[in-house]
Amino acid sequence: MGPLTPRLLMQRGRPKSDRLGKIRSLDLSGLKLLSEHLEPGLLGRLTQLQELDLSNNQLETLPANLGLSHLRVLRCANNQLGDVTSLCQFPELEELSLEGNPFLTVNDNLKVSFLLPKLRKVNGKDATLGSSQMESLNQELTNRVTAHWEKFMAAVGPEEEAEKAQAEFVKSAVRDVRYGPESLSEFTQWRVQMISEELVASGGAQVQEGDVPKKIPEATHKPRVSKRQNNVPLNLSSTKRQCASPSPTAELENQPVDPDIIQPGLHMEPLHFLQCHSRNNSPKDLETQLWACAFEPALEEGHSGTTSQTVATCGGEAVCVIDCQTGIVLHKYKAPGEEFFSVAWTALIVVTQAGHKKRWNVLAAAGLRGLVRLLHVRAGFCCGIIRAHKKAIATLCFSPTRETHLFTASYDKRIILWDLGKPNHAYEFHASQLLILDSMSVPLRLCPVASCPDAYLMAGCESGCFCWDVRLDRPQKRRVCEVEFIFSAGPEASGRRVDGLAFVNNDVVASKGSGLGIIYLWSWSQTWANRGSQSSMPVVVLARLQWSSTKLAYFSLSACPDKGLIVCGDEEGNVWLYDVGSMLKQPPPLPDAPQAPTQILKWPQPLALGQPLTKTMVNTVVANAAFTYLTALTDSNIVAIWRRR
Repeated sequence: MGPLTPRLLMQRGRPKSDRLGKIRSLDLSGLKLLSEHLEPGLLGRLTQLQELDLSNNQLETLPANLGLSHLRVLRCANNQLGDVTSLCQFPELEELSLEGNPFLTVNDNLKVSFLLPKLRKVNGKDATLGSSQMESLNQELTNRVTAHWEKFMAAVGPEEEAEKAQAEFVKSAVRDVRYGPESLSEFTQWRVQMISEELVASGGAQVQEGDVPKKIPEATHKPRVSKRQNNVPLNLSSTKRQCASPSPTAELENQPVDPDIIQPGLHMEPLHFLQCHSRNNSPKDLETQLWACAFEPALEEGHSGTTSQTVATCGGEAVCVIDCQTGIVLHKYKAPGEEFFSVAWTALIVVTQAGHKKRWNVLAAAGLRGLVRLLHVRAGFCCGIIRAHKKAIATLCFSPTRETHLFTASYDKRIILWDLGKPNHAYEFHASQLLILDSMSVPLRLCPVASCPDAYLMAGCESGCFCWDVRLDRPQKRRVCEVEFIFSAGPEASGRRVDGLAFVNNDVVASKGSGLGIIYLWSWSQTWANRGSQSSMPVVVLARLQWSSTKLAYFSLSACPDKGLIVCGDEEGNVWLYDVGSMLKQPPPLPDAPQAPTQILKWPQPLALGQPLTKTMVNTVVANAAFTYLTALTDSNIVAIWRRR
């Protein structure tokens, strides 16, 4: 599409007129427009324009000073917008559509709420909730910047130049004033700079907020819930249903088994109990099963392998992305008729049509229907579907070294390695199949070998723990397992389910099966060195950890390698915590009895939420890389978030 012309505007404008100044509605969607095609000199002649549709183009930004001061409705869906600050030129805007712009985040949503005080609808939804959150942040930031100004100016000597000191104040405010979750840091720093510059311009007068409209927020649905007893429905008040914070009486019971191994840094406190996967958002739904969660990779480039405080959870027909600090559900994706069993993140570098490189976190979600959905959660859309298996997908994981390589494991007893490829300019993936790995039973957990992830893949399966050669320079594209790992002697050594599997460091593996009450720590390198030509071999056990003696299955464990920590839930709602860092540095002689957990986190006690609580199973527990937040999923549709004290 070339530059816009007056003739084209009159053809696509309404009402029909031979004068641009009489057009009130204009449809410029689907014309492959670039930002430079929006010429202010031409569009500024649309003096009566109230509705503009720019959807389905290739816009990366909106030019400033378009001159459309009367615009009330703007549609910019399915473009490549990366910034929203130019929207401030439309002060009368009431409705805005920004869906399908993959580089816009929740920070941009808050900027929109601040810049457009008359906005009523965003992406077809009521804008009051975002406005309420923005107002709260804005008020607190204003107070903090003002306090910082007073402290800063009190320390300025009389000999210092005022202009230089004021410039330093703006820099120090942006650097030092912090508030709100990490996921909103872009918005908060943007506002801090604006507020501090306003303070400097006014000579320190209090920043006025009268121009920020007060809107009544809609009720949000993040109740704190407990499992029903004797099928008695919860009678939570509307106040509790709107609150995402834990009950003030919800207690964390730490049960140290050995005082000598307790680490002060491991003390955790309950922060949020959310019910965000409920069918029809019903607070009475305590049946939806939650299956898996994964922390998002760090947003900053150059921090490979680290995670943020944002976690994705899946269960029922929904995938939720939650900020652990605030308990806010940042994004929610639904697929009617699906039941999601697994989620996994990867970080890609994509190149826009203008040649700009941008980092993009993609979430893969899969489940009952055998489909892998590739979600751009911040933009709120599914950008690709892989028809991976004919049966349900039990679990999936990305390669830690090749960001586009994805393993999927299915109830068809196959593991498939896919290459997603780089998405095109329309953010479409074209996945290709690289390997098929045949399993003797259903794979439950996938774990690339930490020291050689491009060479070997381990899987905990219904009938044991197995390993495959996944080197791509080998000619066979369909392979059977290389070896089975055995954890105990005797007739039952082989064929026992392994439903927990994770690397604790570059060599040590933690694995768990049902019915044993033990988590094994064993050495990959020492075990593999003894392989020879054997198809099955015993693992070299370094330590055994005490766990629940339940015969129930499918309680997955996870590890925090940088911290030497292992976590696992159980059938009574407990979270078992093991600090094995010192043990891994100097493995002690193997004791006769399994070593006790460092700590056990208990589910909130009865009456904590206004109703008696029965036992609830914690089947999945995951911590972020810094071990500042821990997320646990239950069989009663509750997402529990703990924070390290």
